[in-house]
Amino acid sequence: MRSSGKKWGLAAGALGVAAAGTAARMVQQQRVIARSGAGDATPFGTLRSPGLKVVTDDGVDLHVEIDEPGPDGNHDLTVVFVHGYALNLDCWHFQRAAYRGQVRTVFYDQRSHGRSARSPQQNCTLEQLGRDLRRVIETCAPGPVVVVSHSMGGMALIALASEFPELFGDKIVGTALIGSTAGGLDPGRIIFPMVPLGLGARAVARAVRLLNRGHLMVDRFRAAGHRMAQVITDLYSFGDDVPRSYVDFVFGMIDDTPFEVVADFYPAFATLDHFEHLGALAAAPCTIICGTEDKVTRIGHSRKLHARIHGSDLFEAQGAGHMVILERHDDVNAELDELISRAGALVAERAT
Repeated sequence: MRSSGKKWGLAAGALGVAAAGTAARMVQQQRVIARSGAGDATPFGTLRSPGLKVVTDDGVDLHVEIDEPGPDGNHDLTVVFVHGYALNLDCWHFQRAAYRGQVRTVFYDQRSHGRSARSPQQNCTLEQLGRDLRRVIETCAPGPVVVVSHSMGGMALIALASEFPELFGDKIVGTALIGSTAGGLDPGRIIFPMVPLGLGARAVARAVRLLNRGHLMVDRFRAAGHRMAQVITDLYSFGDDVPRSYVDFVFGMIDDTPFEVVADFYPAFATLDHFEHLGALAAAPCTIICGTEDKVTRIGHSRKLHARIHGSDLFEAQGAGHMVILERHDDVNAELDELISRAGALVAERAT
């Protein structure tokens, strides 16, 4: 386990590549380093590439954007980013800016989120999100893949590992689980963060069903309570003080998600239980990241993942909240640097 005050370089990955006896590849892996400060001066939501559609196995169109590496970038790996609940691909702003041109990156909006098409309610499950991730990988990643996930995106990755364990260590050569869990989640902390813990899943489920019947009215009330919603977003998304633009950015993504979509995914969180199906993630380098002040997927969830995934790394960002990918983006990117390097070393070893 590492604290947020420590930043590890690429020594471990570089040594692994050197052991493979390929000096040229070692140099290439060293180039895949997140550019410090990237994205700071770029307005949120403006990083774009031409969009394409990936059709899921049940016929839902997913919006996908791919950033190709530059001539000196890494062409061996594809890094796929999987966002969380009520967010969209723009949430990876600082990671996208930092790795642009460095390595091939794929970003997509999960079903019913962002620019992707709405899903039938019965298919708003974590298992389906795992199959969606598999389809994106099959369509957009010609070679080895590193999957970087946040919150619900991590649950989709774990669902993929549960159903298709053979992909890990073969097609998927590295994973990151950020602010996520494999079960034991109190879904009321996601749907109604102001409701006290211990209210009971049944009570929250009844409230969700009731509100969903009048979801258009709920959305109107959400708009009317704009300022209060921003305060709640700040409280439950971040641990420390952050620029107002961060809060507005996250609030905008949440506010753009209709309550009907929020309600559609509620049962998936209420029934999540995959802690006994994590073995496949140990087949490749795995990094687990969480803020110690995460109020949605508390730090205990990440510690449990770390204990269950043999050989995984755990990075605890002291004082950070659920949106650690924004709040502590430099620290998160440093951890991803090491993960990508280790995955690259694995690919290089196979080539010898």
